[in-house]
Amino acid sequence: MSTTAQRPAYLNDKWFLLLGIPVLGALVLLPRGALRVRSWQELVVAWGISTTITSIFWLLGRALWRYLFRRFPRVEQTRQRLWWLAFTNTTVAALTTLGIGKVAAYLQHGHLTWSAFWFEFGLNMLPTVVVQLIYESWNFFRQWADNVRRTEQLQSANTRSQLEALQSQLDPHFLFNSLNTLSALIEPDNEPAQDFVEQLSDVYRYVLLARDQPTVLLREELAFVETYLALHKARFRDNLRVCWQVPAAAYAARVAPLSVQLLVENALKHNVASREHPLELELSADPATGYFTVRNTLRPRTAGLAPGTGTGLRNVRHRYELLQAPQPVAVTQEAGWFEVRLPLL
Repeated sequence: MSTTAQRPAYLNDKWFLLLGIPVLGALVLLPRGALRVRSWQELVVAWGISTTITSIFWLLGRALWRYLFRRFPRVEQTRQRLWWLAFTNTTVAALTTLGIGKVAAYLQHGHLTWSAFWFEFGLNMLPTVVVQLIYESWNFFRQWADNVRRTEQLQSANTRSQLEALQSQLDPHFLFNSLNTLSALIEPDNEPAQDFVEQLSDVYRYVLLARDQPTVLLREELAFVETYLALHKARFRDNLRVCWQVPAAAYAARVAPLSVQLLVENALKHNVASREHPLELELSADPATGYFTVRNTLRPRTAGLAPGTGTGLRNVRHRYELLQAPQPVAVTQEAGWFEVRLPLL
């Protein structure tokens, strides 16, 4: 499955800011000598200074995490994002500690020693680490919950699809075995009949193998579609014209199984294909845009089958959403042509 960029979904951290900063400021104050103050006024002043410093590091770390999450949002980029967080946070903490230490030393008419710098640097890293743990943990939990929800939805969609198939057609195993039996009964010299049955068997073999997979190689899907179209060519003959424009570079991409076939089936089912008005069907792929396109002449049937309800297209859209496709399924209708573009995964 393709791993796609995620839209940043920040937690509502108002209460983290309002409660976390003062509490963390108080905790950081303890090693700075809070127990040695001589009055509560000094304690309040020290706590205020500690809280201010904690706020600076908290808000800087929060802004940095949000920026890097927008820059490296995908799961496989987590390590890269964490390395950038560690490097940048350490650099910012060191520079900020140095700046604050220089100012404090100047106001106290002293100078900043290395021991004092390292002590303050360690204390200042505490809110930085806490902030990153909070936001990264929340992001990890959100991604886990999203993945669980998408998995459940995809399983539900697959279950629905299989139930609908069982309700509308014979068990594929039974039909597949019956086709093999029929092939054995056909006279050996009847090659067209033998070829037709073998192609039909190939179609159902692919259905059996692909129906439980979330994605398949475009190469496999198109080999199946080619066999599927060959069966229809036996019926439509020259009334069906198919044009293929698929570069070799696109074959390694993946698509949802049976999605291309469904679009081809819709074109055959809902449009006229006659000697006067042959059905033109174009199948093409463009790795540059990341789309596979099924395009057909639009000449709806006026009799016979009922008009399409759009259920098939809705299901295809939903499947690609669950697969986190990098682009949406696009449907256009203009100038006598109907076109559906499937994102390559």
